[in-house]
Amino acid sequence: MSNGVLIQIAKTHLLTRKKQSAIASLGVTFGIGTFIVLVSFMTGLNGLLDGLILNRTPHVRIYNEVKPNPVQPIEKSERFKGSVNMIHSIKPKQELSSVRNSLPMMAVLKKNPLIKGVTPQVSARIFYQSGSVLLNGNAIGIDVLEEDRLFNFKQYIVGANPSDLANNENGIVLGIGVAKKLSLNIGDRVQMLSSTGATFRLKIVGFFQSGLADLDKMQSYVNVKMAQRIAGQGNNFITDISVKLYDIEKAKYMSDQIANTYGVNAIDIKTANAQFETGTSIRNIITYAVSITLLIVAGFGIYNILNMVIYEKMNDIAILKATGFSGSDVKKIFIYQAMFIGIVGGLLGLLLGGVMSYAISKAPFETEAIPTVKTFPVNFDPLFYLIGSVFALITTFFAGYLPAKKASKIDPVDIIRGQ
Repeated sequence: MSNGVLIQIAKTHLLTRKKQSAIASLGVTFGIGTFIVLVSFMTGLNGLLDGLILNRTPHVRIYNEVKPNPVQPIEKSERFKGSVNMIHSIKPKQELSSVRNSLPMMAVLKKNPLIKGVTPQVSARIFYQSGSVLLNGNAIGIDVLEEDRLFNFKQYIVGANPSDLANNENGIVLGIGVAKKLSLNIGDRVQMLSSTGATFRLKIVGFFQSGLADLDKMQSYVNVKMAQRIAGQGNNFITDISVKLYDIEKAKYMSDQIANTYGVNAIDIKTANAQFETGTSIRNIITYAVSITLLIVAGFGIYNILNMVIYEKMNDIAILKATGFSGSDVKKIFIYQAMFIGIVGGLLGLLLGGVMSYAISKAPFETEAIPTVKTFPVNFDPLFYLIGSVFALITTFFAGYLPAKKASKIDPVDIIRGQ
């Protein structure tokens, strides 16, 4: 029998049971719609959480770890050669915490085709001073514009732009926790006492807000040269070098290469944040597992409805077979019904999911972790809509195939005799 006739019969069956057809379609609609909303929102949220780490963490961090000398004088003595020497209370080497040959190293690294950018940092221990009150703190010197280009520094600044700090040598982006403790506002001056005893008065051009209360009560940002002055060091004093790559997967390779080539300490982002990587993977697994479960549940709903339709259509099936329709024709009729339900329900589900996702993306959402974020994060990846469409068709096909296979095996003689 021609497919046109079979499709027409399938449409007639669906339209004579409008309520059942509508319920089956709504099952697919809400299944696909919920899938789209859940996966879009969860991946958007995961992206936001990942950004808290990835946007502010260098792919490779170069630093100088102050530690005891691995070779002690007793080990060089001929008298104790070959002995097992137990040494206690070893003091670290007397050396600066800066990276050796930092400026030439940065110049070479910037030419590496795998590296997107290199930026220095200078960490200076300070005390925020208000009268006789001293608050422990840390001033981080950065190349402001380069830090913003590579690590989205502006996302954590409140009340200012990165250029405000870059253009003000005596400016400071003060930790918002410190500002609240000392009742300081933008435009005020904060007095700081360095570890060498020198006093500095810097103008507040903005506030730094990371969302971590302990960090915001201590950490502030200044220009590199100012941090070097606070630390009482020269222009070659660099405590950290942050490297960002074009491909984060090459971070481990690059950190090993830098450490071996320059004899410095280098750590890659995945080694430094192993727990974060595990948490992200688990969240993604949970998101997709729950989303796919919703689609499978919708498929079972369609299966149950079509199964009931077959029992109600026993006489129709018998008449069709008695008038020359084969078992495969009957099977195609019920598969077409399932596919109609899947297509209509799937399209409505995509529309529902898109509208709900857009509504969520416009809902107000404020977090101290990222002050620049004002609405809920939603990921409008077209891949999610493609997955939803394909899965809806596959699910409804198999949900219709099993009842259709049963219908194709019905013997019309048994049905007519039963009547």
